Amino acid sequence: MTPRPRQTTDQEILAAAARVMQRVSPAQLTLAEIAQEAGVVPATLIQRFRTKRGLLLAACRAGTSGLEQHFVAARARHKSPLKALVGLYVECSGFAATPQAMANGLAYLQIDLTDADFRAVTLRQFRELARETQRLLDAAVAAGELRPCNTRRLSRLVQSTYNGSLLAWAIYREGPLARWVRSDLTFLLGTLCAPHKQNRG
Repeated sequence: MTPRPRQTTDQEILAAAARVMQRVSPAQLTLAEIAQEAGVVPATLIQRFRTKRGLLLAACRAGTSGLEQHFVAARARHKSPLKALVGLYVECSGFAATPQAMANGLAYLQIDLTDADFRAVTLRQFRELARETQRLLDAAVAAGELRPCNTRRLSRLVQSTYNGSLLAWAIYREGPLARWVRSDLTFLLGTLCAPHKQNRG
């Protein structure tokens, strides 16, 4: 007996949607293109997500899940809390590997800012990111990597620097994005390094 084909999971469909969203703007996005990317028929998307908005909202939720696990993994890879923090933000910049992908990301951000359901998901992600960033900054202070400071405010400044770095890179287009983000965050945090850490270079 021929085995039944493996059913494409929702997670696989949403991952396919994320890839398509990097290539096209919201106005250009179609269920047909997402279905082709996922290897399913458009009717499958309608059956599971009802509408394009429903699929985009599910993709938004999927893109913001598991943030705490990413921080745990970063801590496991690096002994230094600051290196873990910078490395994590560099990794997060992968969604905008090209200026066009960044432009598309900004177009989807308009939906996040104007649609209450999308904004609620994005706000939850930003708050969680700020909390996890502060935890690493607190760890950096405890480890003597940073001078004692208001880590809650610094966590928001880290977020702002990261987001500004993405936009500036898309305009200047000098070198790879990962290097741009790493340079900006390293400079910001380096100004607050504990003196003995700075002397070690």
